[in-house]
Amino acid sequence: MKTILNELIEYRSLDKSTAKKVLMDMASGAYNASQMSAFITVYMMRTITIEELEGFRDAMLELCIPVTTNKPLIDVCGTGGDGKNTFNISTLSAFVVAAAGQPVAKHGNYGVSSVSGSSNVMEHLGYTFSNDTKKLMEELERTNIFFMHAPLFHPAMKNVAPIRKELGVKTFFNLLGPIVNPASPPRQLVGVFNLELARQYGYLYQQSNKDYVILHDLNGYDEISLTGPFKIFSNWGEDQLEPSDLGLPEIKAEDLQGGETVEEAADIFLNILQGKGTDAQKAAVVANAGMALYCGNKKEGLIPAVQKASKTLSSGEAYHTFKKLINS
Repeated sequence: MKTILNELIEYRSLDKSTAKKVLMDMASGAYNASQMSAFITVYMMRTITIEELEGFRDAMLELCIPVTTNKPLIDVCGTGGDGKNTFNISTLSAFVVAAAGQPVAKHGNYGVSSVSGSSNVMEHLGYTFSNDTKKLMEELERTNIFFMHAPLFHPAMKNVAPIRKELGVKTFFNLLGPIVNPASPPRQLVGVFNLELARQYGYLYQQSNKDYVILHDLNGYDEISLTGPFKIFSNWGEDQLEPSDLGLPEIKAEDLQGGETVEEAADIFLNILQGKGTDAQKAAVVANAGMALYCGNKKEGLIPAVQKASKTLSSGEAYHTFKKLINS
């Protein structure tokens, strides 16, 4: 590790195979906590390269517990780390998407740089995490969605988890989350917190067979916030859209606040699913869910996909799907 750190401190980057080996060694306990913390810290102060991202991704996927199904799954998630403390928009969107007929493999974790990550709110509301693939496939058949709590599927990362928690800020592991889903979904809606990362993800997904949409909100969000314009990168090109292009209103940043505790975040989550959220809250969920449905079936068109998401949320179908999953 000393050699690796000296290389990085001298502003050199790792090739793909070295990056993969470092992460494999971290997982195996080859390095102490101080060494791993130093390695992680380097990437808070410099940009990760495509080769490094690929190497880290390959290590995580090789070490994970895989989930296999023939269904055309989608994951709906963001990298996190945008520092906006929004409510759980991606997780809410996942239930809307599932209820609208698109199978979902939601990959999530506890919040590191935010009050409440997807795992925090799901756990608080009564969901029992599991890496039993039989149980997950039963949930998928019954509800069209299953939830994968990342630490259970990436057990080799247990050496890194305490360091991430103690640091309490976004690290390169935030960047890896959306590209190391153990179910390898053929469809992916992912939000990122800066344009450089959006383009890196775009390069990675172009090398795959995925149908993908990468989102970056120009106000710094890792999802569509409806507070202004946003960029999308996908199989069919790059574009910049406004809320009006989705048939939705522009809203204010304060409309998206996620509360100060997990309890508050969970209350907001349930209120929105039950149709008691504000118009702005519901619009933000519909925007992201609609984009996910569009990713899964672009022939349907973007506006019809958003309208379908809106109907699914307002009808209570998304809440019904959530209740079925929680009570399974």
